[in-house]
Amino acid sequence: MRWRRKLDLLPKINDISELEAIYGVPAKASLIKVRDFVTPLHATWIAASRLCILSTIGPEGTDASPRGDDGPAARLADPRTLLIPDWRGNNRMDSLRNIVRDGRVSLLFLVQGANICVRINGLAEVRLDDDLLDQFDDKGRKPRSVIVVSVAEVYSQCARALMRAGTWSGEDHSAGLPTVGDFLNEAEADFDGAAYDAAWGDRAEKTMW
Repeated sequence: MRWRRKLDLLPKINDISELEAIYGVPAKASLIKVRDFVTPLHATWIAASRLCILSTIGPEGTDASPRGDDGPAARLADPRTLLIPDWRGNNRMDSLRNIVRDGRVSLLFLVQGANICVRINGLAEVRLDDDLLDQFDDKGRKPRSVIVVSVAEVYSQCARALMRAGTWSGEDHSAGLPTVGDFLNEAEADFDGAAYDAAWGDRAEKTMW
């Protein structure tokens, strides 16, 4: 960790005033856009978003988890309440564990092709109410739980990051990148990563929900 020791010797920001001196005053638009409820325009965006990133915090640290659906990733119960179904995953429950112990969450709603996104901060809880689960019933498929988010802040996000990244350019940069099987084989040398990758497509199709 020699690089880390060297890094610790370099100057770092220790005070908010130092940050403010470097970055200056926030633009007016970045301040007036923040609301404490979901407006009709925010609701339109959320209804179009099939992918959101859920960020949580717990005793072990932070976590960010993608939440995707074949329709809206979240539903609006009212202007201050969002519902997110917890569809099938790997059962690690990192996000759910954190929410149970510390309800603070952030959400980033993405819409394919759009460079802006909508962010929400609030408090969440994990619910098992039948009436909530039934709202997401799809041909007998139901989530095992529903994350209920009480909205504290909602606002649109500047487009520069997605524009810089060319996120929706249509270019495929995945060639040559490691697969999940590769990562697993790296973590455990005798794990058959190739077999895992070969079986994944059929397994995912059968266990998507």
